[in-house]
Formats: sequence, C-alpha cells, structure tokens
Amino acid sequence: MVSWSVTDFLTVSFTLFAVIDVIGSVPLLISLKSKMGGIEEFRATFLSGGLMILFLFVGEKLLNLMGVDLRSFAVAGSIVIFILGLELVLGIEFFKTDAQVQSGTLVPIAFPLIAGSGTLTTVISLKANYSTTVILTAILVNLAIVYLVLKSLNLIERALGPGGLLAVRKFFGVILLAIAVKIFAANLPGLLPG
Repeated sequence: MVSWSVTDFLTVSFTLFAVIDVIGSVPLLISLKSKMGGIEEFRATFLSGGLMILFLFVGEKLLNLMGVDLRSFAVAGSIVIFILGLELVLGIEFFKTDAQVQSGTLVPIAFPLIAGSGTLTTVISLKANYSTTVILTAILVNLAIVYLVLKSLNLIERALGPGGLLAVRKFFGVILLAIAVKIFAANLPGLLPG
C-alpha cells in the first residue's frame, strides 16, 4: 500500500522548493538569459526533471553498488542541505559553479542550478523518510513552478525588487537549515552502534 498524506506531500514539496531555490536563482537566471539571448524554458525544465526522476529511481541502486546505505547517504545529504542553507542565510558561496556559459540550457541552468548536487542529494535523502509516490508528485509540482518562474523572469524581477529577492533567499535558507537538522536527527541514530 502506498503511503500518502497531505502533510508529507507539503513537507517534501516545500523541501524541494527550498533546495531548488528557483526564486533565489532569479538574479543569476536573468543574467544568464541576457548573456545567452534567451532560455529554452521547457527544455531546461525537462532536463532537470529527468535528472531528478532518474536519481529518485536509480540513485539508491547506484549507492548500493558503491556500498553506501540510504541512512548514511541521508546523513551526508543533510550536511549538504545544511551548507546550502548557510549559503543562503550568510550570502557566502561554498559550492563554486563554472561562470562560463557553454551549452546554456543543460549547463548551467538544468544542471547545476535547478537539478544540482543539493537537489539530487535531497531527492535521495527524502527517500529515507517519505514514499516514492510523494516525492515524485512533489518533483512534478516543483517542475511546474520552475517552468513558470523561467517563463516569468522579467515579471518576477520587477515585482520583488533587489530587497525582496534577498529576503526570499534568507527565508528559504533558514527553512533549509531546519530541514537539514530534521533529516540528520532522524537518520543518525540508525548509524550509531547501539
């Protein structure tokens, strides 16, 4: 029987929304759109979604091939999420990205901006606590949001302004820190010798 609850769905959706941080990426996306002369919104959304869904279904198998269990990966993922949260709150860049725009839609927009290491780590970390159906549905909802944001970059920039964008980034940073602590606390006891 598939486990499903509105609370789980909202938690997973909000977690992915915070990690993907498409609103926080708006300033960078606007800059990239200007440099590249446009963004292929559907292609970027499709490619990033494909990466997330692929990782949702085969990520655990890949981990098993490397001898890593899901709880260990969830704890490691929570640390990555924590660092991403610190980036947003403190405005410090821990994860460096290649500033050179090459193929644009795939790199850097689909990966690593939308479906980066933090997002992929989060997808598999969430599997430790939530059903695949809930996570898949949350991914699809977030992809719809990503597509709408990519289509509305200029409108969002005008509506939020520089101060609004900064406030959104800080807010989602604090939420990510709390989520990271929750995932860490839920999975650490299973790793410690009892």
